[in-house]
Amino acid sequence: MAKGLGKGLNALFPGESLSKAETVEHIHVKSIKANAYQPRKTFDENAIEELSASIKEHGILQPIILRKIGMTYEIVVGERRFRAAKMAGLQEVPAVVRVFTDEESMELAILENLQREDLTPIEEAEAYHNLMENLGLTQEQLAFRLGKSRPHIANHVRLLSLPEKIRNYISKGKLSMGHGRTLLSLRKKEQIPLVAERVLKEGFNVRQLERLIQRMNEDVPRETKPEKKQELFLAEHESKLRDYFGTSVTIKKTKNKGKIEIDFFSEDDLERILELLNE
Repeated sequence: MAKGLGKGLNALFPGESLSKAETVEHIHVKSIKANAYQPRKTFDENAIEELSASIKEHGILQPIILRKIGMTYEIVVGERRFRAAKMAGLQEVPAVVRVFTDEESMELAILENLQREDLTPIEEAEAYHNLMENLGLTQEQLAFRLGKSRPHIANHVRLLSLPEKIRNYISKGKLSMGHGRTLLSLRKKEQIPLVAERVLKEGFNVRQLERLIQRMNEDVPRETKPEKKQELFLAEHESKLRDYFGTSVTIKKTKNKGKIEIDFFSEDDLERILELLNE
């Protein structure tokens, strides 16, 4: 974790008190702006309204955390409280002003939202990507710092390679993260939008989508019944391997022999898969 973040992390946990050396100031809402690194793109309006009603009745129980930039203040932690306070008509909000670098401000803003665990899969993926890009971290280093598994990080970041329209479907809950990961296993990437539209139209679950993509990747003609039974058997095991490795896995079998193909998309992705194989 970046140097100096220890005091900032106090703000992430409501039960912890502020440092004795710190004072709470009342800052005018017009002097405060959102964090440029805020990973959350959409806020639950109902939740903000509920928090606003609570603030009207009880006030803001925990000050927000700001850093000063020129003549204005940037939110480091507490944007939901700030939005609710503005909705409640407050002109000033209680705040603690601390000194943070851009990197520290970004990491704290992202950590606060990850603690809540209600980011969309795409917001979470973008948060991981921004942390790696701006802090110069590998997937393994980031996983260690956040207490996540490396496959968890990798599986989210891979979603960012989907077309923007598909990422929007996932953000809006029309498609699941599982759908997104499965769509990435299509060998002809240009077919992803068309397949996604079919999933929405026909209501495919992830397993049905996996079977469709397997047929598309293999371009297999209509099978006889024994072949169909074996295809389903192999598809089930492919599905288990896809879940484990977080990427497309194909089992090819002819009579008494065959091979297993595991797709990877970068050096980092290959290293991740090799680590899983070693485990």
